[in-house]
Amino acid sequence: MSTLLLVEDNEMNQDMLSRRLQRNGYKVLIAGDGQQGIEMAQSTAPDLILMDMSLPVIDGWEATRRLKEATATRHLPIIALTAHAMSGDRERALEAGCDDYDTKPIDLPRLLGKIERIIGKKRG
Repeated sequence: MSTLLLVEDNEMNQDMLSRRLQRNGYKVLIAGDGQQGIEMAQSTAPDLILMDMSLPVIDGWEATRRLKEATATRHLPIIALTAHAMSGDRERALEAGCDDYDTKPIDLPRLLGKIERIIGKKRG
């Protein structure tokens, strides 16, 4: 079973998305802010990180940069999740180090497809 780390500060989004991902066969760990997300990524080495970009303590942009700069976590794939669907936001997420980008509200089939493509690539 693949493990996903969901870094999301909104409890309703945490609950809704984690339950839907679990029903699709994933183990889901949850971090409520960017700092906790970095710490959990370091301690658990999930198969993939779903990173909200608007987070307290350390935002998702900076948390992603820190994870991608660190030798121990740079290999972890990250999908940016954001309500920011403005022109240039996808490019900004990719520049920060995200492997992909998805907008809120979450379209679950689309997100699952992105997760499978990335985890499948990672598995080799």
